[in-house]
Amino acid sequence: MAAVHISFPAISAIGSRYSSSFNSHHATTSLVSFPRPLETHRSSRKMAFTAMVQQAVQGAPATYAKEMERLSAKESLLLAFKDSGGFEALVTGKTTDVQRIDVNERITGLERLNPTPRPTTSPFLEGRWNFEWFGSGSPGFFAARFLLERFPSNLANLSKMDVLIKDAYAKITASMKLLSSIESKFILSTKLSVEGPLRMREEYVEGLLETPKIIEESVPEQLKGALGQAVSVVQQLPVPIRDAVSSGLTIPLSSSLQRLFMISYLDEEILIIRDTAGVPEVLTRLDAPASPIAEPNIEYES
Repeated sequence: MAAVHISFPAISAIGSRYSSSFNSHHATTSLVSFPRPLETHRSSRKMAFTAMVQQAVQGAPATYAKEMERLSAKESLLLAFKDSGGFEALVTGKTTDVQRIDVNERITGLERLNPTPRPTTSPFLEGRWNFEWFGSGSPGFFAARFLLERFPSNLANLSKMDVLIKDAYAKITASMKLLSSIESKFILSTKLSVEGPLRMREEYVEGLLETPKIIEESVPEQLKGALGQAVSVVQQLPVPIRDAVSSGLTIPLSSSLQRLFMISYLDEEILIIRDTAGVPEVLTRLDAPASPIAEPNIEYES
């Protein structure tokens, strides 16, 4: 039998073109390299880390410069207090207008560098503070005036004034010396409530006039006889009366006596507050500051 040879030229041509196209596409594809997923992740992480390092290097000098500016402003303010005559000159009215404006200028300069964005809930707020500067609306001024109005200015002087802030209460203590030998204190208790990250309300609760304490070694010789007679009279009083005298005189205050103030600056050493009239009070810390733990989440009173 004769062999039959059948030729299909069209099919052969199609197969030839398909094979050529496939080989060409495969060769082209092999020349293009696509990054693998792991390499892409590493590259992104490297870029992010490089950006963080650059930001830290650029930010460190700026942060250091700002901190140095803040410390310099603090020293400048404390020096201004000293140059103005300090606490004694302030309470006796000897501070001049030039000294007052100089102190206020430095207070403003320090306030703009406040490092504590939410001072009303900061652990730095609690502790014992000494009054360095205050105005007529301050409870410290209230306590000072209470003592100054009851003793002759030529015989008595206000020696110091401080405040203890703890557990949402404040105790302002004004200390006075009479004839340099008799100490008297007036303690004003107030209640504090937080109304915002900067704002607080202060309600006056009561005042306590402590029984004067006598520094015997400082008593002038001409007064020692009268002093001995006074002590003898007190000792002869009935026990309830004597106890009442020894515990001091408590003066309840109306709850309507209150004020609003804002904390414009707070760190571990200095506290600055302003009343509704904008008058500043500056206090310096007397005890060790609290540890800077996380601030509590407090809902502010409206």
